[in-house]
Amino acid sequence: MRVVCIGDTHERHRDLHVPGGDLLIHAGDFTTLGNGKRAIIDFNDWLGELPHPHKVITHGNHEFDLEADPNLRGLITHATLLLNEWVMVGPAKIWGSALTQHYDGAFGRSNREDRVRAYNSIPPETDIVITHGPPYGVLDSTPEYPGPSGDRELRQAILRVKPVLHAFGHTHGGYGVLETRRTCYVNAALCDLDGSVHKRPIVLEIGRFKAHHGGGAS
Repeated sequence: MRVVCIGDTHERHRDLHVPGGDLLIHAGDFTTLGNGKRAIIDFNDWLGELPHPHKVITHGNHEFDLEADPNLRGLITHATLLLNEWVMVGPAKIWGSALTQHYDGAFGRSNREDRVRAYNSIPPETDIVITHGPPYGVLDSTPEYPGPSGDRELRQAILRVKPVLHAFGHTHGGYGVLETRRTCYVNAALCDLDGSVHKRPIVLEIGRFKAHHGGGAS
């Protein structure tokens, strides 16, 4: 499966050249501080123009409108939008969440127990995890803020589930790939600190998936 990872496009999605693939992942922050229905509709229209047969996305901390009015999720018709839930895409079980540990953003949960409760819903046989924020200590530092800024509870959940791929964004300066024996971590935040989008989507070839029983979404 050829997987294309993007995130943190902040309404600059039409500036991108997105390579083809089997699955497109967007790790959230496709709007800028909740710019309303028009921004969501334009993003959805753009998704519909892309050739990828499967598209799976989550929200980010800028999607205030989508948090305030869950009915706006219905505007996303050209992708599967995950919020603490999972879906099967071919042989891959994918779980997604918008939560971060920052209370001042959309979908922010500063209470540790709230995040643990959400991450405990990740099925143990999950192949791909999509979150907006990074796990603690993994592609979560920037030149301006060199210390780790990721979510400790998320890191523990990833170590427990051991997905083949964990895709995220949020920390713009942490863009890149870190491969470990169990999991490939991808920070796909494409927006630069000055608001421009010059980074490239990250493309991966995934050839191994966990054995599953049953299917569908929860």
